Amino acid sequence: MSDSAANASPAAADSGRSRLPEWGSAIAWPLMSFAVLLAAWEWLVPLARIPEYILPVPSAFFERLWTDRGEIFRHTLVTGNEIVLGFLMAAVISIPLGYVIVSVRILEKAIYPVIVFFQLVPKIAIAPLFVVWFGFGLFPKVLLTFLLCFFPTLVASMTGFRALDERVLYLTRSMGASAWQTFRYVRVPAALTYIFSGLKVSAVFAATGAIVGEFVGANAGLGYLLLRGTSFLDMPLIFACLVALSVVGILFSYIVDGLEILLMPWQRKG
Repeated sequence: MSDSAANASPAAADSGRSRLPEWGSAIAWPLMSFAVLLAAWEWLVPLARIPEYILPVPSAFFERLWTDRGEIFRHTLVTGNEIVLGFLMAAVISIPLGYVIVSVRILEKAIYPVIVFFQLVPKIAIAPLFVVWFGFGLFPKVLLTFLLCFFPTLVASMTGFRALDERVLYLTRSMGASAWQTFRYVRVPAALTYIFSGLKVSAVFAATGAIVGEFVGANAGLGYLLLRGTSFLDMPLIFACLVALSVVGILFSYIVDGLEILLMPWQRKG
């Protein structure tokens, strides 16, 4: 027993050491790429004599990001709140709706074409209507974010729930599994890969929806701050806001990836 434990311990240590370089390389390589890009940017812009009001150097907008960190952070929280609420609303509604549409065939024929029709309407075109209907508050931005995230998640959910082989369902019935057990232990795990593919796409669209909503009408948020910087040709502020928005998008994408790892442990490597 002690020999087996001793043999298992080095194996676990080797596994841990092998995972550490993997995580380190996943972080180090993107950081190195960004460092090279920013260094080239910092060097080439003055060399090409491009004025700051057209393209600032990274040191200028990173300095602005630090000096105005309080204001930028406050507006970042507003935009992040809109992104999270719109994304969660889309996930909570579209995933169960995808299961219902796949399960009830007549709904797929009756409702899905209507959903596709409304999806074809450009969201930027209807964003001003939301301001007229709901004002300049939080709700129109959340609603626009929801509409951009809804369709990719719905289609991915429908694909996932439809991908299960019908013979597996026959097998679970023959083994006496209830409808809830079949749904919980068979349908949902089989569909999660597709669902998270849709959620990852929606996570990208969520930031776009929030910013577009703030462009149309807002008194807070990174979109509002971007418009303010544009009106004064304050390029360091504009690029500082873009950096903050990129950080929000990256963090949000990592959260979705973390949820995928948490809910799908059978796909973990090593």
